[in-house]
Amino acid sequence: MMLDYPLLAALAAVVREGSFERAARALHVTPSAISQRVKLLEERLGGVLVVRGQPCVATEAGRKLCRHVEQVALLEQELRGALPMRGMAAAEAARVSLRVAVNADSLGTWFIAALAAFCQSEPVLVDVVIDDEEHTAGWLRSGEVLAAVTGDAQPVQGCRSLALGRLPYLATASPAFVQAHFAAGVNAASLARAPALGFNRKDRLQAQWVRRICRRDVGLPTHWLPSSQAFVDASLAGIGWGMNPLPLVEAHLQSGRLVELVPGRGMQVPLHWQVTRLAVPVIERLTQAVVQAAQAGLQRGVAPRQAR
Repeated sequence: MMLDYPLLAALAAVVREGSFERAARALHVTPSAISQRVKLLEERLGGVLVVRGQPCVATEAGRKLCRHVEQVALLEQELRGALPMRGMAAAEAARVSLRVAVNADSLGTWFIAALAAFCQSEPVLVDVVIDDEEHTAGWLRSGEVLAAVTGDAQPVQGCRSLALGRLPYLATASPAFVQAHFAAGVNAASLARAPALGFNRKDRLQAQWVRRICRRDVGLPTHWLPSSQAFVDASLAGIGWGMNPLPLVEAHLQSGRLVELVPGRGMQVPLHWQVTRLAVPVIERLTQAVVQAAQAGLQRGVAPRQAR
């Protein structure tokens, strides 16, 4: 059966935008038209492709179709660049989105440099999904992204994996916080009382660091702050201690506004770029930009595996 691409575009818009109404605005049609197109596609394929809700979510079959639409759109983008359509201005062509998954600390430190270099020369929009680096590979497995910064070196099926380098982390807090909570030393007892900072429930870095220091697990009272910059700000404000990426706190450590809980006992997170093997030049150019930015922003070499 031949695929009907206007119908597929409606499905992809619903999944990307999260609702039929926003998909309609993105495609400049009515919500009724979007609903009819998705319903017709489901009838032709004999199955549900999107679960209606807030937000709307693709089924497994729907995700495969959305991934196909995205790949075709990227190929068409390349073709327009090589063979400009007569009479069509560049602004008239629909902007294509390239969806990738990135951990928050990479986005807050070195990854923006990769996007800046890529977007300067590419007429492509980038849709960044934020997740813990231990879980970004799951977005690849589901087909919801075409590339990801991940802590997993083992390639996802259909992808290749490139080592990027290591992002160093230090256990930091304000001098006043350290004086108040660790005057007698950093140990299991003091760590069990002092408030820690956590990015989200997937964030294991604080617990891993504590296990290395104390050689056992310790229950940590935790403030949850799902923002890399808020993590730094909370550390500076004396709200808690946390594992902060060195690039975000280096100046504060030099000025004395932050101190290490245990000097010289940081951790390093190896990062990898997993990307689809699909032969699309624009994806390869994004990969080149990511690798170059990682070379400038991450440490090189081999380190023990730790992840956040």
